Amino acid sequence: MGAAETHPSGARPATPPRGGAAAQVRDALTPRAALLVVAVLALHLAFVLSYVGAFHAPTPQRVPVAVVAPTGQSDQLADRLDDLPGQPLRARVVDDEAAAGDLIERNEVDAALVVNPAADADTLLVASGAGASVGEAVRGVLTPVQQERGRELLTRDVLPAASGDARGLTPFYLVIGWMLGGYLASAIMGLAGGQHRAPPARVGVRLAVLAGYAVLSGLGGALIVGPVLDALPAGNVLVLWWVGALVAFASGATTMALQVLFGVVGVGVAILAFVVLGNPSAGGAYDASLLPPFWRAVGPWLPPGAGTTLVRDSVYFDGAQVGGPVAVLTGYAVLGVAVALIAAALLFRRRRPVGGAPAGVGAGGATR
Repeated sequence: MGAAETHPSGARPATPPRGGAAAQVRDALTPRAALLVVAVLALHLAFVLSYVGAFHAPTPQRVPVAVVAPTGQSDQLADRLDDLPGQPLRARVVDDEAAAGDLIERNEVDAALVVNPAADADTLLVASGAGASVGEAVRGVLTPVQQERGRELLTRDVLPAASGDARGLTPFYLVIGWMLGGYLASAIMGLAGGQHRAPPARVGVRLAVLAGYAVLSGLGGALIVGPVLDALPAGNVLVLWWVGALVAFASGATTMALQVLFGVVGVGVAILAFVVLGNPSAGGAYDASLLPPFWRAVGPWLPPGAGTTLVRDSVYFDGAQVGGPVAVLTGYAVLGVAVALIAAALLFRRRRPVGGAPAGVGAGGATR
């Protein structure tokens, strides 16, 4: 008989899982983990579908433009632009170049064609502060029209992007940063808490922390794109501060509400809405008028699109038409807070048995 095998006091040799390879797979990959992996795969494929679907063939669709031309030519030219194949433009006649410039500055049209009968070239007025893609698209549509008319097409940028804002993309990336921070901060607080159905008081504390985080996030982003990098026009730090705080809190509060309702799956729902659908439809890389109908329709109703529009309108268009984006973001913030608190109260109450102690806790606070 061989020598007895000795082990440290109180220790036992590890017992390998029984049942062979199948048992080891079941032990390593629970049904819940398997479902989450499938969900991640679906989210990844949705990401590819959404981004490629939105960006693979950007085409102008009813882009609003102003037309300035001599009496007798303006209506005819506007009708011609309206009737172009695929209807890329939606033309409106205005009296003069100053009126066209005012419409661009109020963000009511994206460009303007100014006909100069005294020369052989006309001028296209654009606003690269709203993003370079739409001006380039309009020029691409008008160039063959001008060639048919035997006229050249000059371009003048009446509302240029800041020198540090290449192609007018800074507002989009700034909003993405604010939004990313908001829903990650919310997700981390929920996951670190370890409770799917947390008591309302705990959810309230998390919302208060999120509000403080949003204020700091808004200020940090405003300082980075302003004094630090000079990527957006100077003098907008205070405006961008409150915009950033609203974007971060709106995305974070919505994520928290989804977490209270669905647990970790709620984070995936937030990513689906904000990243998979929201980013490509935000009008960042390509203006909304160049996107397919679905993305063009949902973009203004999601935080990335509303936030990007709000930053651009605040910085480049002197606050024109900010009411819609502010209402959308405020709606996400208010609804997120309300749903998070109400759902926490209702769901946590369901966890408590008739005796008043939380489920799983016995007399004297001992855990069962």
